[in-house]
Amino acid sequence: MMQVKILGSAAGGAFPQWNCDCANCRAVRAGTFHGKPRTQTQVAITEDGRSWFLLGASPDLRTQIEFTPELHPREGLRQSPIAGVVLGNADVDHVLGLLLLRELQPLRIYATASVRSILVKDNSMFGMLQRVANQAKWIDFGLELPFPLLNSRDEDSGMRCSALSLGTHYPAYVTAERQSQLALGEASLGFIVTAPSGPRFAYMPAVPHLDDRLLDQLDACDVLLFDGTFWSDDELIRVQGGGQTAQQMGHIPVEKTLVRLAGVRHPRKIFLHINNTNPMLDEASPEHRAVRDAGWEIAEDGWQFTL
Repeated sequence: MMQVKILGSAAGGAFPQWNCDCANCRAVRAGTFHGKPRTQTQVAITEDGRSWFLLGASPDLRTQIEFTPELHPREGLRQSPIAGVVLGNADVDHVLGLLLLRELQPLRIYATASVRSILVKDNSMFGMLQRVANQAKWIDFGLELPFPLLNSRDEDSGMRCSALSLGTHYPAYVTAERQSQLALGEASLGFIVTAPSGPRFAYMPAVPHLDDRLLDQLDACDVLLFDGTFWSDDELIRVQGGGQTAQQMGHIPVEKTLVRLAGVRHPRKIFLHINNTNPMLDEASPEHRAVRDAGWEIAEDGWQFTL
């Protein structure tokens, strides 16, 4: 059976965020917050308990590995159960952890051609993953075509992953000229992962909009890990006094998700990738209560489930 572990559940910067003094972060530091700190979003999956695959590569990955015994070395002096990483975009929050896996460890990295090009051709730091032969093997995948997850020995895990295009905005560090050379549909992806026995879950940490086709695909899943970044569209504007809306940043706000996904009844529904400013992090808040009353859960670091 496929095991899924939520190693981290916060948006970029984690919670509390290092340079933020919003009400939530201030209360956490003071020890008065009705809720839990969180590291940046990271999910790990396995079918056999030996070879693990990461969805994204969080900047907090080293700490998350140390808090997860299943990901500790087990065989010989230098070894890791982490067999591969599946990348959904080139955002710093989702790829920086790759550089933490640079210690000559054999690794498969699954990415679209566009994301691979950004990281391998445009950024010399990621050459640290290619210092010796067969250190990192990059594997391109296409949209909506299921691909197998193989370990470094080319053994098939049995799990299948399908990528869905969710957004067309590449990270700010990718120049406009470079973006014009890339496939817009590969900029931001969600994944549906299927276990060998049939159950499947959706991993959607950044969703800018919802259409009926996506809703149908989500309703066919058994577990849904969904974008919980912001509660309202103007959240950051109200907290900071300016900035972009949630949807301009590529995230449908939770208060709209609760309405739009009310008819999606089959899967277990869990919010993750939660920004430090989101009021639903406060377990005593009306927003937290509204989420729970709607049948949703709010992910915490360390959660796990089996499919």
